Amino acid sequence: MTTLPTQAHRQVNAYTELMSRVRQVGLLERSPRTYARRVALLGTGFALALVALLALGQTWWQLLVAAAFGVLFTQTAFLAHDGAHRQIFASGPKNEWASRLLGNLVVGLSYGWWMRKHTRHHANPNKVDADEDIRPSVLLFTTEDVERRKGLKRWLTARQGWLFFPLLTLEGVNLHLGAVLTVVKDRDLKHRRTEAALLAVRLIGWPVLVCSVLGLGLGAAFLGVQLAVFGVYMGASFAPNHKGMPLVPRDTRIDFLSRQVLTSRNIRGGRWVDLLMGGLNLQIEHHLFPSMPSSSLRRAQPLVRAYCAEQGVPYTEAGLLESYAIVVRYLNRVGLGDRDPFACPFVVANRTG
Repeated sequence: MTTLPTQAHRQVNAYTELMSRVRQVGLLERSPRTYARRVALLGTGFALALVALLALGQTWWQLLVAAAFGVLFTQTAFLAHDGAHRQIFASGPKNEWASRLLGNLVVGLSYGWWMRKHTRHHANPNKVDADEDIRPSVLLFTTEDVERRKGLKRWLTARQGWLFFPLLTLEGVNLHLGAVLTVVKDRDLKHRRTEAALLAVRLIGWPVLVCSVLGLGLGAAFLGVQLAVFGVYMGASFAPNHKGMPLVPRDTRIDFLSRQVLTSRNIRGGRWVDLLMGGLNLQIEHHLFPSMPSSSLRRAQPLVRAYCAEQGVPYTEAGLLESYAIVVRYLNRVGLGDRDPFACPFVVANRTG
């Protein structure tokens, strides 16, 4: 009979072996040229969009420019995400400050808030009471939380899957509000004053610039479109990664390799999907190797997929539209109080691993 120490030792060795294979082919090495190209492309995109904003004047064609800014802000958020995971520079402080500047000054998100929330998510993806991404909020992810809602809230929750994408149009506002509340309330936030100053420049200066060029009415419409595109794009890029994958019960312990792979879903597609989703489409590889440059994730995928097959760990992939359908169905099932045990595969894996 296998003892727990031996089992734990085998599980640790499984991930160590995969890490060794990845390191041997150089996939953890930094890729400064790739990131330099991304910065150059983003800089060019912002310059062209700004020229269009200033040159077109007061015309409703400006709403297309607003949509372009929504895309550019999201792509910048992807870049800040890479920096937060120390993918860009070998130096930790350089990554930290690059992400702080990109996140706070360009995108309007708090780097400190993001790091605290996202670090917890990576440590315990989809684990009940540990992963803030599935904590009760507008959307609910466990039937226990659903049962606590009554009246109109319960009626809306039963349809939360259908409401998911419409709600994402407000996610940009929610992210900016979360950033502001963090720097106002969290006195332990590292470099709090710097983050507050950067956020003030972005969240006050940007609307002032837009409204001074377009006037209050068109300016408000411009900002509304930009925020809606930003929110939908962010949500549509992050949601397919874990939503609809099994939840880990609060009292269940699983080895690192199984935990990261079983809770994550990859999105099929080529380089255009990598560009569209900033590498988040290769979520399994990203969760296994958070510091791996996003440009290397595609090369790591065949290696990781084959290794998971060796270890008998299910490796989940779906098409982009297919993944959205899965998310909508999953949210509706939870909202209707479906007691299908989403965490059951983890219990089985934990008992037989």
